[in-house]
Amino acid sequence: MPVITTTTGSASVYVRVACLVVWWWCVMEKRTMHSPDLTARNIEKLAELFPTVITESLDAEGNVTTAVDFDLLRQELSAHVVEGPQERYRLDWPGKRAAAFAANAPIAKTLRPVREESVDFDTTKNLFIEGDNLDALKLLQESYLGKVKLIYIDPPYNTGNDFIYNDDFAESAEEYLTRSGQKDDSGVRLTANSESNGRFHSDWLSMMYPRLKLARNLLADDGILFVSIDDNESPQLRRLCDEVFGSSNFAGSS
Repeated sequence: MPVITTTTGSASVYVRVACLVVWWWCVMEKRTMHSPDLTARNIEKLAELFPTVITESLDAEGNVTTAVDFDLLRQELSAHVVEGPQERYRLDWPGKRAAAFAANAPIAKTLRPVREESVDFDTTKNLFIEGDNLDALKLLQESYLGKVKLIYIDPPYNTGNDFIYNDDFAESAEEYLTRSGQKDDSGVRLTANSESNGRFHSDWLSMMYPRLKLARNLLADDGILFVSIDDNESPQLRRLCDEVFGSSNFAGSS
């Protein structure tokens, strides 16, 4: 450290230099000696927008670190089903990519008011929507995004008898299903989701996944989702909700 004197002339230069050095030393003491981790910041921003694409991986030193599943991110940003690797540590099932695509795919539909069946149409604050719930959830995105305080859903329990699933997702045996009477000419599935079906759980998960993703978009920051379910799909539902909403947001069960 240069000696600070009070003499005139060139000594004043030393005074200024010394003050600059002292100031710089104080600043560096308060700051970290590395630049901000922009990658971590970007991952945090992605997690806010697309929590389902955040996963874990090992860094060069073998430590577990947060990472981005770029295949899932591509699917979130794609207008078609994206093919990619199948093996990951996550809840997976046949048809998951198509189910994710179904959540993001736009629909050419709108809500049509039915005044003759309504009560106090012009003044009521209540809204009853009749139709496919997946379509309804999509149509509500524009007006109710991030505004809903509470959502209660009572999905099919998948007992094998109460669940007839309009399977728009990929099945490799379309001709067989039509020929055997399990689908009509328009491709709508007609049979219940029996336990003998190899996709017993997969069909149910594919039905739930896009609806939960859309429901998450509607919830306010302090919003709550209640789901009524029995033991048939309770474990799958918990894992599915952990993925869509984040395990830290689980409040409990009764």
